[in-house]
Amino acid sequence: MRKTVSSQKEAHGGHLAPRTALMSVAMTVDQGVPARRPARVGIRDVAAAAGVSITTVSDALNGKGRLPDSTRVHVREVADRLGYRPSAAARTLRTGRSGLIGLTTTNHAAEPFALTEYGWFTELVRAATGAALDRGYALVVLPTSSRHDVWSNVALDGTIVVDPAEDDPMVRELLRRGVPVVTGGHPGDSTVHGWVDIDHALAMDTVLGHFADAGAQRIAVLAAGEGTYARRSVAAYQAWCAEHGREPLIETYVLGRPGAAGEAAGRLFDRPAGERPDAVYGIQEGCGAELLAAARTRGLRVPEDVLVAGCGEDAAATSGDPALTTLSLQPRVAGSSAVELLVGVIEDDAQGPGTRIPAQRTVPIRLSVRDSSARTAAARSGQGVQAVPGG
Repeated sequence: MRKTVSSQKEAHGGHLAPRTALMSVAMTVDQGVPARRPARVGIRDVAAAAGVSITTVSDALNGKGRLPDSTRVHVREVADRLGYRPSAAARTLRTGRSGLIGLTTTNHAAEPFALTEYGWFTELVRAATGAALDRGYALVVLPTSSRHDVWSNVALDGTIVVDPAEDDPMVRELLRRGVPVVTGGHPGDSTVHGWVDIDHALAMDTVLGHFADAGAQRIAVLAAGEGTYARRSVAAYQAWCAEHGREPLIETYVLGRPGAAGEAAGRLFDRPAGERPDAVYGIQEGCGAELLAAARTRGLRVPEDVLVAGCGEDAAATSGDPALTTLSLQPRVAGSSAVELLVGVIEDDAQGPGTRIPAQRTVPIRLSVRDSSARTAAARSGQGVQAVPGG
């Protein structure tokens, strides 16, 4: 083949004849030259194959118009069979949207991607990514920064801010740019388009009630000292203590500082015997494992001397010895719910914080009782899972 091409170049003054040029593009990869890419399937192709108009295809794929369900199903089946994918550029021209949703977190540490080491955050991002794709959007995980120049290079249709700070400056900046915001966690004093959160009072009542039922008298919490999740969780704990006549025992630490949670756990267990807690709930992921390690180094038996529970999706801790009791915040539900709310705002022409009632979604919680908080032999014989619905 190389000899043929060379001969034809010579016959045409060093240039390939048009027909030869076409042939060279059509060579297979096995012959050393990439094959011609198949033509992209367009909306006209779908309309022709489905036997409907282009407008009908557009309405069927975008969930608009007054079409029979059978027509929508037929058009979508044809589009899937042909491998049709909407053109991002065409959609941007038509709707003014980029098809990109941002996701970021409040900067609790020096790292530009805070919370990425936690299984809870990983699961939330995974679910949010899938939910966004299902709705025709791509999710972009953006670094946290006090400077927002990196954000100006990404055309976002909306953003999810996870665990916002009180009156979060990042939320203010995004809203100033006209970007719709939904928060993963209560927004505090920030005015946003919507939020997804757990029922903190219910979460505390579930964990602390479990401790109390097991006979605990001095119940403490280990919590980060920042973020609306920590603040609202601690407030719910204090309310529970007041309602049940218990003295609050709170130990806080700086989120994102290496070793801080372990040091705080140690401070709890280093208290005099009469003041030391006999049950501790670590409200952030990773706290449970730190509590178990601190108790072990001080010769405290779990659960005989102290009951321990943690929060999150810490698989290593739940399979340890003893296995850790955990409260799951259902991150996959939270991630998909946040995307659903945000897309609803993006595609609502009446969007705008202050112009509508913010959309809200309460995520259910799930308490998985394991050996770290089960004092009786009967309770240790199995792993009890208590699903608690949202409000």
